[in-house]
Amino acid sequence: MSSECCSCGSGCHDIADGGQSGGVESGILQIVKLVSGAFVFGAGIVLSRFFVIDPYVRLAVFLLAYIILGGGIVLRALRNLAYGRVFDENFLMSAATLGAFAIGEYPEAVAVMLFYQVGEFFQALAVRRSKRSIAELMDIRPDYANLLRDGELVRVEPDAVSVGDVIVIKPGEKIPLDGIVIDGESFLDTVALTGESVPRRAAVSDSVLSGCINQTGVLTVEVTASFGESTVAKIIDLVENAAANKAPTESFITKFARFYTPVVVGLALLIAVVPPLLFSGAWADWIHRGLVFLVISCPCALVVSIPLGFFGGIGGASRKGVLVKGGNFLEALNSLDIVVFDKTGTLTKGVFEVTNVLPSYGFSEAELLRLAASAEAFSIHPIASSILKAHGGDIEKGLLSEYCEIAGHGVSVVSDGKVILAGSLALMDRMGVSCPEAPDLGTKVYVAVDSLYAGCIVISDELKPDSLMAIESLRARGVRKAVMLTGDNPQVAEAISGELGLDEVYGGLLPGQKVEVVERLDAEKRPKGKLAFLGDGINDAPVLARADVGIAMGGLGSDAAVEAADIVLMTDEPSKLAEAVDIARFTRRVVWQNIVFALGVKGVFLVLGAFGLAAMWEAVFADVGVALLAVLNAARVLRFDPNHEIYPTE
Repeated sequence: MSSECCSCGSGCHDIADGGQSGGVESGILQIVKLVSGAFVFGAGIVLSRFFVIDPYVRLAVFLLAYIILGGGIVLRALRNLAYGRVFDENFLMSAATLGAFAIGEYPEAVAVMLFYQVGEFFQALAVRRSKRSIAELMDIRPDYANLLRDGELVRVEPDAVSVGDVIVIKPGEKIPLDGIVIDGESFLDTVALTGESVPRRAAVSDSVLSGCINQTGVLTVEVTASFGESTVAKIIDLVENAAANKAPTESFITKFARFYTPVVVGLALLIAVVPPLLFSGAWADWIHRGLVFLVISCPCALVVSIPLGFFGGIGGASRKGVLVKGGNFLEALNSLDIVVFDKTGTLTKGVFEVTNVLPSYGFSEAELLRLAASAEAFSIHPIASSILKAHGGDIEKGLLSEYCEIAGHGVSVVSDGKVILAGSLALMDRMGVSCPEAPDLGTKVYVAVDSLYAGCIVISDELKPDSLMAIESLRARGVRKAVMLTGDNPQVAEAISGELGLDEVYGGLLPGQKVEVVERLDAEKRPKGKLAFLGDGINDAPVLARADVGIAMGGLGSDAAVEAADIVLMTDEPSKLAEAVDIARFTRRVVWQNIVFALGVKGVFLVLGAFGLAAMWEAVFADVGVALLAVLNAARVLRFDPNHEIYPTE
């Protein structure tokens, strides 16, 4: 967040870097300045009250205390002036305190800087603690990898391991890179990635993700992704960069500040000048009121607590296994009107099994399975895997040639000089193959050899256990319409839609057609309503990018889907979206509490200051106190646990 993104300019805290940007010092330096400045200030008070000292000595002592405590603020104000940034926090504090020095109020001027620095210290401390709690939550970056080299284990940095290398993970160690288990069996603690406390079993041929903790046995793993492309690196990058995308409420504060700050500076000037000129008021008294007005007007509470609130919401969501890429996407969850689901891997498990084999024209079941397995031998799609599993035998890939994927329809391959087609009924029609439509419900793969129909293989998928709960929970949270899009058979889609009670269902869609349907649904949204799409496959990337909020199933979803999405559900549970909505609504509630509270208290004290009923000391306490209370309130978001409590649409 640049200095121009907030209402106080470059003197404000940057939540993304722990509250130390824009010249805000580290905690140790702040403590040294506070202690030394307070000591000199205290010495000045004692000398002034109990000893008769030269006025210039008195000025020198308080000036030294002022330089220690407020010198950096004045320098930042001057630097910002040089860059054309006039009305920021530094300018307000510098103008008020230097003005106090000009009218001889030395102790008050130094006290303003002292209490201001105390407030800054505690604000920065609160921000650092919130950042640290998120860092601890996401403390999944591995320190090393045990690389198996020439039969010996060598401890190396994770980024020194290449794809194809073999690593060994001992009990209690973090898995450093994504890979496939080639030896061993264990249980994995996946809480840092998914938020789930139940350990997951890992055995030979299972995929394991970096960031999980190996609990029991020794695992030997073949690395499938470099460290930069591993799950742990992507998650860390998502969390670290999430604060860069500002929510509309944060943008509101930025726009508000463009009017607020010049207005309060102008009012302070009018308070200081108009009464003495027009009504014979005492110059010193009215200048003092104007300076107090300036101190009170600093909007520190808004500047620190609002981005901290959204950052806390992002952290709280990640604690539940929901990664949100920015405050704007978190706030968008408050206004969900239409939610569109992909079917396979989103509402269903995506674990396909062959449930029926229907050969034709003299082909046997075994022959049909062999032909289909040959066609699908190079595919990594779950349907292909189910066919290969049902076939059970080895496929000589060296005998296959001219493999071609026909987007959204199927595949073709040449084996022993014969062209094998495997795919949808539309593929058969497209290639001029005459075949009947199989009556079975399920995903159907039609197979043909040299334009002769060989038969159909029926594959079925299961609903996820929480899919129905996900739909019901979203409806309870104000979602008006739930829709499913799928490239699967329309009959299968209708059957699943009936089980889940969806409002609309569209089957047999190609990736481009999914985008068209989403665009049509987008036009049906309520004013200010948002459309969300949940998907997991590589063909979902275009529609994820087109939706107002793209949500990917991150545990098993493709890299393309996760990259295109705005929110990632690490547990692959669609019901997690309802929890994310609750967190988003609680975040917004806290943020607006801070806005109303800060502006309300500011308004009261601004009036008191203008009428001379609030001194500089009260002004500082008002500014620092409001900021601290707002920060503490914002920190609640990080610890919020929905516990399935519904936060209604406001």
